[in-house]
Amino acid sequence: MRVRRKGTNTIINAQQGNNVMLTKLSNRMSKRAGFSLVELVIVIVIIGVIAAIAVPRISRGAAGAGASGLRGDLYVLRNAIDLFAAEHNGQYPSAATFELELTTYSDITGATSATKTGNFIYGPYLIAVPALKVGSGTNNGLGAKGVGTTASSSVGWIYDETTGLIKANSVDAQDEKLVNFDTY
Repeated sequence: MRVRRKGTNTIINAQQGNNVMLTKLSNRMSKRAGFSLVELVIVIVIIGVIAAIAVPRISRGAAGAGASGLRGDLYVLRNAIDLFAAEHNGQYPSAATFELELTTYSDITGATSATKTGNFIYGPYLIAVPALKVGSGTNNGLGAKGVGTTASSSVGWIYDETTGLIKANSVDAQDEKLVNFDTY
């Protein structure tokens, strides 16, 4: 294909014209290889504004995560206790053998076995007793999995075997609404 340029009598090949244009375009691009200082400052300001909006929202979500986890753990523990009592003629798990009775098979009397054989047809009700996710201080059980009848640093859950009630061992800790965790 041949092209005649306006104002000249020269005829050039279109293929050569395309090569010339590509060379001019690449020369322009190589002159401007980076960003200007103004462009970089604008991008940094935009990122700062986004961070100022997002960080408080994320931190509020983390504050409620412990309380939400505690509610979920209490729900699971209370359901396991209730199911145990329903299958054992209204008898709640013993405080001394709480974890064993809820994490292994048992018979109607509450005796336990690691395998489901013979009379050991009930349970297990839990895979493991969850660790306490909230609390702080001396007699609070933050991180403890133990179940006991009184507060201590090794006990995560305070349990009353006569009523089947269980609560968190976090006497002084509160949620974002200032409700004590041990009243959940």
